[in-house]
Amino acid sequence: MFRKPSGESVAFLARLRSSIWILGISSWLFGIADRSIAALMDGYLSALDIAQLFTASFFFVSWLFLKPTKLF
Repeated sequence: MFRKPSGESVAFLARLRSSIWILGISSWLFGIADRSIAALMDGYLSALDIAQLFTASFFFVSWLFLKPTKLF
């Protein structure tokens, strides 16, 4: 009833998963840099700025732990 996935489709999915993960890393780094610049533009850090930076950093570290594993 169910077909076993071919080696070619497994390799494609592994590359796709890794590419999405790398895209996520660059997106989170851009977001953290953007929030840092916005927070420091007025010369001081408010509690809201610190909370936003902490949240973005937490999600970035969490994203790093979601690194896809090799299937081969």
